[in-house]
Amino acid sequence: MKYYIIGAGGTGGAIGYYMTKAGKDVCLLARGEHLKAMRRNGLTIRHLWDGAEETVPVAAAEMDEVSERPDVIFVCVKGYSVDSVLPFIRRVADAQTVIIPILNIFGTGKSMQAQLPGLYVLDGCIYVSASREAPGRLVQHGPILRVVYGPRRGQEDRSGVLDAIAKDLQESGITPVYSHAIERDALEKFSYVSPIGAAGLYCHAVARDFQKEGPERELFADLIREVSALADAMGCPFEQDYVKVNMQILANLSPDADTSMQRDVAAGHASEVDGLVYSVVRLGDELGVPVPKYKMVAEELKIRGLK
Repeated sequence: MKYYIIGAGGTGGAIGYYMTKAGKDVCLLARGEHLKAMRRNGLTIRHLWDGAEETVPVAAAEMDEVSERPDVIFVCVKGYSVDSVLPFIRRVADAQTVIIPILNIFGTGKSMQAQLPGLYVLDGCIYVSASREAPGRLVQHGPILRVVYGPRRGQEDRSGVLDAIAKDLQESGITPVYSHAIERDALEKFSYVSPIGAAGLYCHAVARDFQKEGPERELFADLIREVSALADAMGCPFEQDYVKVNMQILANLSPDADTSMQRDVAAGHASEVDGLVYSVVRLGDELGVPVPKYKMVAEELKIRGLK
């Protein structure tokens, strides 16, 4: 199958790197110096936990340079950039293309589907901690790499192609989860990325601050519990204690690891604070579920001028 991966940062770049290394037909869609470096030198991933690094030649292009219909599109951009890639998807995809958004923000697939009538947009998420450290270079902070995807309730389940995607991911060293409860599974992922991003910004903290007992770790746990309460209210309760699950994920990270939202804010760039923090407050109000810790964090981030 032919794969397009829109975005070649810590998420899309990691997927593209490992799938390319395994011999899959992948084209990374990127721009600027990062694209130039990948074309010139390939894509390098450095493991923060053991210092190992390797470079793989990759196919990379700008969106306006490709026109062939792909079988699968992984959308791996920030939430605030989704609208900008919709015209490209409309141009290259058809009704048979499987479109899988791999974003931090819960509900992205449903939102994209409304804007892409006639196309097949699933929901998805990824468990990975990685970022771009220089053009053509990524750093992966921990060994976890798991892609979760599937149709929403009431959506067509194309098991043949979705099983084939799982096989390609597995052969690439990426753990696939072809989900039949994607709303719950995506919200479970959100129960990590949203609390760690919110608490990291609020506390000016990195992984080591959450890996030990203290107020930072307590806030992280409280935020997870509030997301779990929202899941209960939405009719997709978690099947595990996600405070314990997420603490284990955190324990496996390098002590210096932070989040992409923290890095974006520190660099003065646009960030996903609305989708990862403020949207939780709105959802709590909509469902009548108290989220006092999220409200506390949101009020402080708004004081800092974060939008």
